[in-house]
Amino acid sequence: MGIKGLFGRGLFKAGSGAIATLALSAAMTARAFADDVKQTLGQPTDKAMGWQLAGSDLKEKTEWFYNDLLFPVITVICLFVLALLVWIVIRYNKKSNPVPAKFSHNTLIEIVWTVVPVLILVVIAIFSLGLLRDYNNMPKPDVVVKATGNQWFWTYDFPELGVTDVESRLREDAKDVKTAEKAGVPYLLEVDNPLIVPVNKVVHVQTTGADVIHSFTIPAFGFKIDAIPGRLNNTWFKAKKIGTYYGQCSELCGKDHAYMPIEIKVVSEADFDAYIIAQGGKTRAMLASEAAASAAAAEQAAAAAAQSAEASAPAAEASSSAATSASATPAGNGAAAAH
Repeated sequence: MGIKGLFGRGLFKAGSGAIATLALSAAMTARAFADDVKQTLGQPTDKAMGWQLAGSDLKEKTEWFYNDLLFPVITVICLFVLALLVWIVIRYNKKSNPVPAKFSHNTLIEIVWTVVPVLILVVIAIFSLGLLRDYNNMPKPDVVVKATGNQWFWTYDFPELGVTDVESRLREDAKDVKTAEKAGVPYLLEVDNPLIVPVNKVVHVQTTGADVIHSFTIPAFGFKIDAIPGRLNNTWFKAKKIGTYYGQCSELCGKDHAYMPIEIKVVSEADFDAYIIAQGGKTRAMLASEAAASAAAAEQAAAAAAQSAEASAPAAEASSSAATSASATPAGNGAAAAH
C-alpha cells in the first residue's frame, strides 16, 4: 500500500474517530440528563453522570451557568474547529491542492478570530462574575457553623448558640460495602453525628483546619471551600428542602482521606431548636429573650438611678444653702464688732 493509501486511510480513521467521539459525548450528555431524573436529592447515584440534583438556589444558578451557557458555547466552538480541520484537510491536502497558496495572512480573518473570542469571553465573564458575587455577598446569616477539619473527622461548633466540639466520624458499618448495604446506609458517607441545620435559613459556614489542609464540599449545595490551619474561610448556603445531604473532604489530607465524609441533615426549625437544646446550647429565641430581659433590667436600673438623683437634688441644694448661710453669719458679726 502506498503513502497516499495510508494517508487516505489515516484521514478516514481520524474523521471516523472524531465523529464517534462527538456521538459518544452526545449520548453521555443525554444519559446524564436522563439519570438526573432518577437521582435522590443530596446523594450520589450509582452509574449516573452529570451533577447531583440542586438543593439550593446557588447550585441552581451554577447549573444554569454551566448547562445553559458554558456547555453550549464549548460545544459550538468544538464543532466549529472540527469542521474547519476537516475542511482544511480535505480541501488543502497535497492531492486536492498541488500548488500551495502564496499568501501569508488575511487581515479580516485575523480581526474576526481576535474580536469574536474576546466577545465570547466577555459574555462568559459577565455571568461568571455575577455568580461569584452571589457566592460572596452573603445575606444576614440565621445560623453560624464552624467546621474544623481533623485527621480524619470533622468537628462542628455553633459559636453563637453555645454548642461546641460536636465530632462527626464515619460509621463503622459504612466502611465496608457489604455492611453498608446491610445497614441501609451509603457506603463511605454515613457518619455518627451529622451536622444539623434548619431548612430555608441562611447558614454561614466557617472552615478551618486543625492539622493539615482539608476541604468542606457538599455537591448538592454547590460549594467547595478549603479548611486551612490558621485561617478562617467563609461560605454560605440555604437548603430548600428537608433531607440528608452528603459530601466529602475534597483535599488529599493523609492515609484516611477517603474515610472523612460530611453529612448534613436539614430539619425543621423546631427540630433544630430541639437539637441545640439537647446539645446544651441556647436557641436564638432564648438568646433574644435573655437580651430583651437584660435590656429591660438595665433600663429599669437607669430609671431608678435617675429618680434617686432627682430625689436627692433638693436635699443637697438645701444643705448647700445652709452651709453658705452659716459661713456668711460669723463674718457679718465680726464686722459689726469692729465698727
